[in-house]
Amino acid sequence: MGHLSVRRKILLRTAILQAHLTRLWQQILARRVHKAVKYRQLPRCSSAASSAVPSPSPLPPDADVDYGFAVGTSQPPCFDLDKDASDLVSLKISLLGDHQIGKTSFLTKYVGKERAKLWSSGTGLNQVDKTINVKGAQISFNIWEVEGTDFSSQYHIHAACNDSVAMFFMFDLTSRCSLNSVLGWYQQARKWNQAAIPVMIGTKFDDFVELPLDLQWTIASEARAYAKALNATLFFSSATYNINVNKIFKFITAKLFNLPWKVERNLTIGEPMIDF
Repeated sequence: MGHLSVRRKILLRTAILQAHLTRLWQQILARRVHKAVKYRQLPRCSSAASSAVPSPSPLPPDADVDYGFAVGTSQPPCFDLDKDASDLVSLKISLLGDHQIGKTSFLTKYVGKERAKLWSSGTGLNQVDKTINVKGAQISFNIWEVEGTDFSSQYHIHAACNDSVAMFFMFDLTSRCSLNSVLGWYQQARKWNQAAIPVMIGTKFDDFVELPLDLQWTIASEARAYAKALNATLFFSSATYNINVNKIFKFITAKLFNLPWKVERNLTIGEPMIDF
């Protein structure tokens, strides 16, 4: 009887310990993955307005290498461009990632060299605008970049992410360290904004394709796993060859305004990947 009593106590303590460890592991996964993030419902285009106005034309082509890709089946949030096409619509986009991963080159390619010269503030937080015309409406992208080697500056992250409609989490495709940092940037950014569309962008694709194929496959698999955990669309890009630079901003515009512009998924190793 004494032997059985001791055995039961051991089993009971083991079960309690396992329950605590399981609960702790679930909490760690919940914090790391953030799968329970809820998005703020943005106003959608009214059916009456859409029926009174001709269907919007697809976005014009850009200089990107066109490898295709398809937007997901879920209905994207939408702003109404038909209420007053003469108004300027301002959209804030935050850009986050480690130091020296190609953020400046990426934005210089998109906004142009002359405009990029005006944007550096020297304070760790940079800002630049670019205005485009979509369906007769002027859309101004107000792009904020957080400088630095880590995500320790809460003030800069707050200023960049507050009220943004999209957040770009960038990493260097040739640096797995910068890829691992994406999770930290995401966690900090979500403290200030739960509604913005997340996009993961791997830079320096032109250098990435020079790596051995097995290493390319490993990095691409890890990047896809991170993007899936963050519920983000993944793009591989190159500022040097203008691969998927303009396409990323067109993707965001199409998602926000429910425009009939589509891209196709591309998971081929050796090509600029697009996954969602």
